[in-house]
Amino acid sequence: QVQLVESGGGLVQPGGSLRLSCAVSGTTSAIDGMGWFRQFAGYGRDIVANLMTGGNPNYAIAVKGRFTISRDNAKNTAYLQMDNLKPGDTALYICNAIVNGYRYWGEGTQVTVSS
Repeated sequence: QVQLVESGGGLVQPGGSLRLSCAVSGTTSAIDGMGWFRQFAGYGRDIVANLMTGGNPNYAIAVKGRFTISRDNAKNTAYLQMDNLKPGDTALYICNAIVNGYRYWGEGTQVTVSS
């Protein structure tokens, strides 16, 4: 069974940085793509960034220039480097992976930006 486990969230001051990780386990199939969504309290999920295998990263306008998505294919792990964080970035960050055409989700890791 495919499982995704996120880590790296926490409390950070405005202007600070965090690096999120998402490790995929339970599959020997190639991962077609990985990405990050975020969910604000009381709202649905919004795309933050994604990176398809062999493709270029895509970012939401709100994070472009501040966030960087990367993948380590050997470790089946994706990362989200978040710099110059703002209070408006406070959300639950949820990782997803596409394996054999199916999209799997993690439980999420909370990021809180506050002074």
